[in-house]
Amino acid sequence: MLHLRLISPPDRTPAVVALVESTVGATHLAVLEGAARAPAGDVVLCDVAREAGDELLQQLRALGLDQDGAIAVENIDLSLSRRAERAEEEAPGEGVDAVLWESLAGATHEESGLTVTYLTFLTVATMLAACGILADSAILIVGAMVVGPEFGPLAGVCTALVRRAPRLLLRSLVALLAGFPVAMALTGGFSVLMDALGLFSYADFARPHPVSEFVWQPDKTSFVVALLAGVAGIVSLTSSKSGALVGVAISVTTVPAAANAALALGYGNMRETWGSFVQLGVNLAGIVLAGTLTLLCQKHFWERRRRRTGPVQHP
Repeated sequence: MLHLRLISPPDRTPAVVALVESTVGATHLAVLEGAARAPAGDVVLCDVAREAGDELLQQLRALGLDQDGAIAVENIDLSLSRRAERAEEEAPGEGVDAVLWESLAGATHEESGLTVTYLTFLTVATMLAACGILADSAILIVGAMVVGPEFGPLAGVCTALVRRAPRLLLRSLVALLAGFPVAMALTGGFSVLMDALGLFSYADFARPHPVSEFVWQPDKTSFVVALLAGVAGIVSLTSSKSGALVGVAISVTTVPAAANAALALGYGNMRETWGSFVQLGVNLAGIVLAGTLTLLCQKHFWERRRRRTGPVQHP
């Protein structure tokens, strides 16, 4: 269940109340007349099943509450109420499958910016991957995959394409197209420093790396894995199963490929450099393609569900 706290101009409160009362899956309606001070207005409280939340939020925005009032949404961890149980039963579908587009857009916007934090995580992840490649250590490579923050802007690209949001698309592309070169350049400098300190060497780079060779040898399976990761990642973001993102991070080789490209370029191995760039491109393209198609399927599914469901009055 979701808890909504609304601030409504007094002249729009009757329309807001009527909307909540006619929404499938909404309950626990309360109206506090004149309780709001900034902005001034009425406070309307209600709970709504997650699967019915997106449509209600869209209609509240159509009433202008996001412009002249306020819309705040919180997840309810526990609700002991028979009315809440009935609201969830009446709402179409399952809450875990529901997509809250406003929440998704907000989350991807926050995670897709070219910020100092994003660059720090991406750079540290790339450096960790470089250490893992030279040591041929699966543990270090997997750790670098987990630290990498690149799925945020990738999800932002998918969301922007589906919602036709050019500002989010630009923001996400800048994070990807500027973030990776910066991280790779800093990793290149890091490898030069480590080489000067005697911790890295060309001999270490040139010797066989059976554990990490996959990061610069893309094949058809690489694209398939990227497609599957894109589907899993988007479903994880749009549902309540956000913990699955860790598995998504481990399944793709974006950060290790970027790290190997930086190392190979520094040591003048153009074959591995090119292979690493291809691996990076294949993974980024596969995730964006699968993620966008997944969002389109989810959008189509829920639109059909809504058309089949009529309003339900709650006594």
